[in-house]
Amino acid sequence: MTNLYQQLETPAPPDLPSPGAVYDERLTAQSHRGLLVYFRKLTNILSTVLGPRGGKYLNLPYGAFQDATDQAAANTTTAYAITFDTTDYANGITLSNTSRLNVSQGGLYNVQFSVQFKNTTNDTQDVEVWFRKNGTDIANSGSRFGLTPRKSSGDPSHMIGALNYFVDLAESDYIQLMWRPSDVGVSIEHFAAGTSPTRPAVPSVIATVSFVSNLSA
Repeated sequence: MTNLYQQLETPAPPDLPSPGAVYDERLTAQSHRGLLVYFRKLTNILSTVLGPRGGKYLNLPYGAFQDATDQAAANTTTAYAITFDTTDYANGITLSNTSRLNVSQGGLYNVQFSVQFKNTTNDTQDVEVWFRKNGTDIANSGSRFGLTPRKSSGDPSHMIGALNYFVDLAESDYIQLMWRPSDVGVSIEHFAAGTSPTRPAVPSVIATVSFVSNLSA
């Protein structure tokens, strides 16, 4: 496995001798050699980072989160925050209050989600998902997903709602995923790991947050 902490070595500043009151050729040559070695190391680092595979040396904020529970709506007139119970990866992005994805560095971020919806009603239903930043809805960030009627009693219909979205966040900002269904028969569902064949569990929600740029859109 690749060492996640493997980084380019930062060159130490050269230990240059203090100049004397008069010109000293030996001290000048020593200072020149120290600076030459130092700038060569800096040039090598820049060449490596700016090269075709230099991205492996960059340490950017990221986070990946999921939930392994069912989530329901008590009514259709309330906005509900989608919650998470597991942090898969976190580097400068943390989960708090079960629904807040907090960033420690300002910049432009790509937020992606997939939500496993279930419809137990006999009718076509809709569910809306949108983003909130620091408790305030983000304009034009909503999506509406349509679910077909259940297949039969005890056999609901399912669909995945997925999207990625760019959002400008400042240091210590947080973002949330919100949802509301057209009927309380629509919920967010997880599935346990299966057998015959062996297959992994299906989280009810997956979300990832990736740093894109420190420049605002």
